[in-house]
Amino acid sequence: MPSLDEAVVLVTGANGGIGTHFVHEALARGAAKVYATARSPRAWDDERIVPLTLDVTDRASIDAAVAAAADVTVLVNNAGATPPSASLLDVSEADIRANMETNFFGPVLLARAFAPILAAEQGSILVDVHSVASWYAFGGVYSASKAALWSATNSLRIELAPMGVHVTGVHMGYVDTRMAAHADGPKMLPAQLVTTVYDAVEAGEYEVLADEVTQGVKAALSGPVEALYPDLRSTNA
Repeated sequence: MPSLDEAVVLVTGANGGIGTHFVHEALARGAAKVYATARSPRAWDDERIVPLTLDVTDRASIDAAVAAAADVTVLVNNAGATPPSASLLDVSEADIRANMETNFFGPVLLARAFAPILAAEQGSILVDVHSVASWYAFGGVYSASKAALWSATNSLRIELAPMGVHVTGVHMGYVDTRMAAHADGPKMLPAQLVTTVYDAVEAGEYEVLADEVTQGVKAALSGPVEALYPDLRSTNA
């Protein structure tokens, strides 16, 4: 089974609420080192945590991270961004492209760049953080970017499995972080999400459905589209 014991972990978006818990919980589970990456990395109070500059939208930054962290055995693609509008019709073209760069191209190119390093160590792990938005289109380009990443994760899982790399995709609803501060309704605690993710990884699971909302949405994908989006019925009346 995949394990975090003695692992060398790299977490993107480590400064955020979820990222911080990915860093600390990895160490709690026995990781030997964690690269805590961000565009502007902060100081940490643990010598096992290595701050590392990484802009996932910049190829040169990705290449520099690969060179600096050539001993990584676990890559956690956690960094993400939300656009200024949930409407695909109202948001600017620049914001559409920027959101795809952060939420899709960034993690895919990072996974590609680290693939040879992960493949060199049997039992390595790739974690891609998606969202219930991968399957439910409430977020405009955010949903589109997460759906694209979900599809890419499935492809990466198939390609990396023969190399001994385990790939886990993570789907969840709102988490109680700054990114979801505007949202109403129930929210998972970041620590709860991270515990669920690492439990699933170490159990050899390929996909995490972290809450009931996400489980319900995925189950509804096999039904008619108007069942998932009941408002469509009123437009056809």
